[in-house]
Amino acid sequence: MSETSAVAQARAVPALLAALRRQPLDRTPIWIMRQAGRYLPEYRALRERHGFLDLARTPELAMHVTLMPLERMPLDGAILFADIALPLAGLGVGFRLEEGIGPVIDPPMRTAAQIDALRPFEAERDVPYVLEAIRITRAALASRGGPPVPLLGFAGAPFTLASYLVEGQGRRDFRHLHALMAADGGLWDRLMDRLAAMTAAYLRAQAAAGAQALQLFDSWAGALSAPDYDRYVKPWSRRVFEDLRDLGVPLIHFGTGTHGFLESFASAGGDVVGVDWHLPLDEAWRRIGHDRAIQGNLDPADLFAPWEWVRERARDVLRRAGGRPGHVFNLGHGILPGTPLETVQRLVDFVHESAPV
Repeated sequence: MSETSAVAQARAVPALLAALRRQPLDRTPIWIMRQAGRYLPEYRALRERHGFLDLARTPELAMHVTLMPLERMPLDGAILFADIALPLAGLGVGFRLEEGIGPVIDPPMRTAAQIDALRPFEAERDVPYVLEAIRITRAALASRGGPPVPLLGFAGAPFTLASYLVEGQGRRDFRHLHALMAADGGLWDRLMDRLAAMTAAYLRAQAAAGAQALQLFDSWAGALSAPDYDRYVKPWSRRVFEDLRDLGVPLIHFGTGTHGFLESFASAGGDVVGVDWHLPLDEAWRRIGHDRAIQGNLDPADLFAPWEWVRERARDVLRRAGGRPGHVFNLGHGILPGTPLETVQRLVDFVHESAPV
């Protein structure tokens, strides 16, 4: 097949899905982690009337928030409005979400009795609102005019979920987590085994409900050393990806701070590896391997700079991708509250207007 024919064939599917499958395109697709969030004035207005969990647990509201950024700009993907902590309730874990902190587990889980008491996860029983939100959002996306926009589902990776469960909330020193690893390797393995099973089941249910790509967030993996990642994290991330291999939807593996062990992180699985801004994109892709797609990797803080700065940083990311099929433009982490909306809109247009180089 000629290159022209290959591009024409790729246009038959949404640009984002084509890029995730490393099909050639004449432009780079872009979506933004946390794109339905606090930088949007209409989202802030909605939050004045509804708490975060109310939004996430009400399918019609979750759909509404998911679609908000698409009304503002021609993003190439919609990511479901949810939180990685939602399926934990299915295990019998109580939690709350605190502004500026995230999930808070009270009391934290640090004993064998607590871990062994976790109940099996059943998606239709435990997160029916997430699955219904996916179904109605897919229907809403299908009824929109213009190019098709796919819906992405997501879940927290076993280690990132464990970090919240054991520490009680997001921390960077992970003193209790390390103590659990060191004191009783068998207990740690039991916890991770249960979380891996839950995560795989949760993502599988999202795909069955209509999610067209899935992202596994391991937001805290970079807090570990390379040996600790290999021993205490990688086997369970790999298990999740192996369990989902038959789904036929692109699987994205995203982490922050993974530049110290990027090859190992990538080898845990995923059709696509999301990278943060700590490495230039071309170096990260070389270390991951060009047989897989890459997602990233503009620093979210750059969006607070003058547009000329943002444009040059975005141009550098595109230049380092080198026009190779399989690049999805994104930030290196979620968009920050207070990010200027106009800058985000200009970034989306700039990426679309820049031919792969």
